[in-house]
Amino acid sequence: MDANIPISEKKRVVIVGGGFGGLKLAQEVLKSDFQVVLVDRNNYHQFQPLFYQVATAGLEPSSIAFPFRKIFHDEKNFHFRLTDVKNIQTENKIVETTIGNIQYDYLVIATGADTNFFGNQRIKERALPMKSIAEALALRNTIFQRLEDAINSVNEEERQKCLNIVVVGGGATGVEVAGTLAEMRSFILPKDYPEMDFSKMKIVLLEGSPRVLNAMSEVSCVKAKEYLIKLGVEVYNNTHVLDYDGEYVELKEGEKIPTKTLIWAAGIIGNRISGLPEKSDAPGGRVFVDTFNQVADCENVFVLGDVACMISDEYPRGHPQMAQPAIQQGKNLGENFKRIFNGKPLKPFKYKNLGSMATVGRNKAVVELPNYNFQGFFAWVVWLVVHLKSILGIKNKFVVFLNWVWNYITYNLSLRLIIKPRK
Repeated sequence: MDANIPISEKKRVVIVGGGFGGLKLAQEVLKSDFQVVLVDRNNYHQFQPLFYQVATAGLEPSSIAFPFRKIFHDEKNFHFRLTDVKNIQTENKIVETTIGNIQYDYLVIATGADTNFFGNQRIKERALPMKSIAEALALRNTIFQRLEDAINSVNEEERQKCLNIVVVGGGATGVEVAGTLAEMRSFILPKDYPEMDFSKMKIVLLEGSPRVLNAMSEVSCVKAKEYLIKLGVEVYNNTHVLDYDGEYVELKEGEKIPTKTLIWAAGIIGNRISGLPEKSDAPGGRVFVDTFNQVADCENVFVLGDVACMISDEYPRGHPQMAQPAIQQGKNLGENFKRIFNGKPLKPFKYKNLGSMATVGRNKAVVELPNYNFQGFFAWVVWLVVHLKSILGIKNKFVVFLNWVWNYITYNLSLRLIIKPRK
């Protein structure tokens, strides 16, 4: 069965995945004379850097999502299909999906990455990831349900398990969610639950490397850990999780931490699609590509973003799996499609490192730019401006800004809702 997509005389570019890279590519390709078909399992673009604020009741999901059809509603050569991709037939130039086959002239895989549980099935079944809006909302539900369970518990040990929250992974996501939870414990939760003693609530951050924010400079790492400790987060470095049974986090070092809430932000793995040659398999679920983001021995098949592994002297294990490399690859590949249309040679991709940043809490952030590093209040303001600018849609920008201002003034947002699916 073939998917119902209008036939066109134009060459068809099929893009699988509407994350940062796929979205940027679609916008660029539509400037040329191609038909663009975007395929995604969601009908909206998600702003991943703010998932943790949805999970901690700082923002509503709709504030950081934007429908694909609205983004491209004026584009006659654009078509969106909500579906899952099952396989690729590179020899026949066909993408197999749950709604039927989609023929392509050029295929771009931009499927991003998912949570990596490193093969531990028990942890996968019980821990709470945060790689989508749906998962962030599920985490929000769990956090506040545990608080309700704690206030109803007559057993002190069970109450403590409900109150404690363990975050695994000291990267930007882990640091940001741990810092936000610590601020909630100090300023927000005591208002909602005056009967409970939140001095007993533990926020624990576990990191396997010697430093949090290990990809950043030592100055930033030290400052971020200092901020976390000031907020009351218990930071464990050089610590590895061995198991989790739903009530105790068992560490490889022998300690057990009681908790019914384990947030997993310890790693990612590429969402690789079957059908590509085995020799293109790269570590971490990624796909080896050349400097044009093209897969070897696959005619007109490209991969970009988190799932692409482009080896270079500067990046021997591929580019960092963050938004900027994906956006820049999408832009460069979009320019190369113009070159393909005009019969010109392709332009190799060169990553420009624009820096990295992470916020730890109110007035606390670390920012690293190519020639300048800074921390504290100014870094926090820069973090706010950069993220606000990156959100799609004027309305979304306004809503997020309004929420941030209100939260800063009042330390209070009325988003602490437990929303459950109807049974």
